[in-house]
Amino acid sequence: MKNVLISTGGTGGHVIPALNINDHLSNTFNTYIVTDLRGMKFIDKNKYKFDIIETPKLPSSIIKYPIYFFLLIYSLIKSFIYLKKKKINYVISTGGYMSMPLCIIAKFLSINIYLFEPNKVLGRSNKLILGFSKKIICNYENIINFPSKFVSKIFLVKPILKKEIFLLNKNKKTPNDGLNILVLGGSQGANFFDQFVENLILNLSKKFKITVYQQVNNPNILDKLKKKYLDNNIQSNIFTFDNDILKSMNKCNIAITRCGASTIAELVYFNIPFIGIPFPFAKDNHQFYNAKFYEENDCCWLYKQKDISLNKMLDLFNRIIENPNLYLKKYENLSKFSYEYDWNNVNKKLIDLLDEN
Repeated sequence: MKNVLISTGGTGGHVIPALNINDHLSNTFNTYIVTDLRGMKFIDKNKYKFDIIETPKLPSSIIKYPIYFFLLIYSLIKSFIYLKKKKINYVISTGGYMSMPLCIIAKFLSINIYLFEPNKVLGRSNKLILGFSKKIICNYENIINFPSKFVSKIFLVKPILKKEIFLLNKNKKTPNDGLNILVLGGSQGANFFDQFVENLILNLSKKFKITVYQQVNNPNILDKLKKKYLDNNIQSNIFTFDNDILKSMNKCNIAITRCGASTIAELVYFNIPFIGIPFPFAKDNHQFYNAKFYEENDCCWLYKQKDISLNKMLDLFNRIIENPNLYLKKYENLSKFSYEYDWNNVNKKLIDLLDEN
């Protein structure tokens, strides 16, 4: 069996797809996962084995550059030793600066490099590595900032989701049965998100029957928020991390969410119309363009964080309840996308991609 290294790290948006790719390939190849200290918190240590190679982030102060270059050289040496020791045949990078040393050394050792880009905008690290990669695995054909001379490197697949998601029977519930609201604030800019959504839920509960499944970033507010919802007769499941998030998602009929590619792909699979509020400081505004694609296909509502207000959101929910077709149209359009999501098809395409080389 050939040896495949999956390089990842940083945020869940990089790490979760890496784990899903590992699940697709681990029965056909010997797979290895390398991440950084930030990325390891998104990995179930009981399920996955992984190694740590820390990559320094480019400093903002020129005074720190000597330390940066020392740490970068150290990570390059570690990458060289790792790739040689494991006899790696292929490197798959899910993006981010943390994968740069491994990709540089892989190129030096003539190891085939495959990139993964699930966003509608090409990531900066992927753009740097694209020239000496074999292929780039993408969910979209027309990617913003993608160099035209490398278009032939795009390898299209449907979103690479967790295998467990395909084992669940999709629930179909409309808001007229009650609002089952999923809230996914992510880890970036979550304090704003937590506070805004809390006020929105409390106001909605005065008019509608609500059950809320809410991710919060700050564990210190978890118990306080649970009590506040309970005092207002709101059924809730409040969590910072939920191993059964897919089961919770499947119980919901609408979502308020940041717009990372993995999160949107899971919502699309369950045909959940969502209110997208992209993290405004995401690199190259990629979260906005992820959601914009689905807004243009009438699958969601999209608001920039600077433009949202409590009154706007309350008005939107009133319109959703008063005009069921507004919701059902988005549900039907999402179904057209999710109908094509298939574990076996993606599995075969990924294995065939590596077997070709």
